[in-house]
Order: sequence, then C-alpha cells, then structure tokens
Amino acid sequence: MRNKLQLCIVSAALILFAASCQKMDRPALGNFPKDNDPKFPLYPGGPLKFYAAFDGTTTNPLMNAVDSVRANFAASNPFTTITGVSGKGVQGVSTKDKAIKYPSANDFAKYNSVTVAYWLKNSPQTDGEPEFHFSLPSSDYWHASAMFLLVEKSGPNADNSTASQMACTFALKDRWVEFRGVNRLPNVLDGNWHHLAFVYDETTSIVTAYVDGVPKTYTGTANNIGLGPLKFTNVSNFVLGGWNKHVSGVNGPTDAWIHSYSGSMDQFRLYGKALTASEILALYNSRL
Repeated sequence: MRNKLQLCIVSAALILFAASCQKMDRPALGNFPKDNDPKFPLYPGGPLKFYAAFDGTTTNPLMNAVDSVRANFAASNPFTTITGVSGKGVQGVSTKDKAIKYPSANDFAKYNSVTVAYWLKNSPQTDGEPEFHFSLPSSDYWHASAMFLLVEKSGPNADNSTASQMACTFALKDRWVEFRGVNRLPNVLDGNWHHLAFVYDETTSIVTAYVDGVPKTYTGTANNIGLGPLKFTNVSNFVLGGWNKHVSGVNGPTDAWIHSYSGSMDQFRLYGKALTASEILALYNSRL
C-alpha cells in the first residue's frame, strides 16, 4: 500500500512538472506585434518612416511637436499645442511665415512608393491665398520641393475650396496631381476632424486620395503621373504646416501667395510603401 502511495505521489509530481513546462512555452506567434499592424505602427522594421504625434509634454517649445514615440528629435515649432484627435495636436497660425521644421524625415526619401496620412481640422482659407500643409525640400526642382500639398483658397469657382469641397494639389517631383472641379475632396474643410491620406504606388504610378478611410474616385487622367519608382535626391529637412520659405535655414521660393497652414493637425505619418485601402481604413477607425 505504501509503495502504491509513493507511486501516486511521484506520478502527480511528474504531471505538475509537465504542466509547468507547458506554461513556459513561447507565446503563439499571433501574440507578437506585426510590422503592418496599425496598433504597433513604430515596430522595428515596419513601413512607418516618420511620425509626428505632437504629444510632447515638455514646456520647451522646441520639443512640443516632436515624434514623441520614436526619435524625440527637436523641431522648430511656432504652433500651439491643442487637444488633438488622439492625445495632443497642434494649431497652425494664419500667417505667411510660420511652420514646423524637422531636421529630416528620417529615411523616408529612400523608398519608391509613399503614403502621407494625417488628421486635420480646418475651414477654407479666406484671405485670398492657398495654404501649404507640408513640404519635403529638395534643391532639384524650381520650387525647391520634392513633395508638397497645396490647398486652394475659398471661392465660388470649381478650382477653389469650399466647406464641402477641398481643391488641392499633391505634388511629387514636379508631377502635380490636381484634385479640382469634380475631383475635389469632400467635406475636409467643414471645421471638423477628418483623416486625409495620399498614396503613391510605384507599380501603377497612380496617386489615390482617401478622406476618412474612403478613396476618392478620380474622374480624370492626371492622377497617373508616370513616375514609376521614386528617386528623391538632394532632400533636406521636412516642413509641416507650410512651405520651405516659412522656416529658417531652408531654401525655397519667396512668392507672396505662399501661405502657412492655419488649421489643426494631428498624427502625421509618412510611410515608405503604398498602404492598402484596408490599412488606410484601419488608421481612420483607430484614430491613428
């Protein structure tokens, strides 16, 4: 009887030991963050190359509009910190000489397909001048910019912006994709937060715009810009909320019509790939 009892105790101990070993097994692969998972957008090796969360908590104005998650590099920031769509955002200024200057866009310029995605809240510009939302400076082009977004002023004709229709130009290496007339983007300037994204796919040479996760159907042919793989060269700095002339130390045109961005902005992202429609929708739904 004693031997049987000892055997039972030993057997029970072996079962407990085996169970404890099973608990030490590595987690299932699905428990690890994936590079393209929007919940982990900065996971090493992922496609996100530049990210401005605008969530810096320091009182130093040079540090309030930085990539507070990934790099914490300083930016020259004349904008005001506000409540954003997710955490903090920034409020632009209605002027012609203010913008946020970053030392670089990390290694974004090395990639052949691109996605620009961010949240904005604004109304049509009423002082008669267009606004610039961002610019990637480069000395290779007459306007000294390899990429920019220009939003037209308010007005009654089809080339201008209204609260329900935003007329804009997304430019890559002197190829201007113009969302004007019937191609204007809906509801972006109605004074509420909206998610805006522009995707350039090297395999198709097509630019697609998304508003709140929904692609804009382009009725013309100018969105096929024929670039193939991008080759950004002589790139320096990165400008948010304006064009090159709005920040010190960056060369650019001095035309009087170039205007800073006057609205609110949050969660600005540059990807070195063409995000899919489902990935853009995930950013919108997650308020990223």
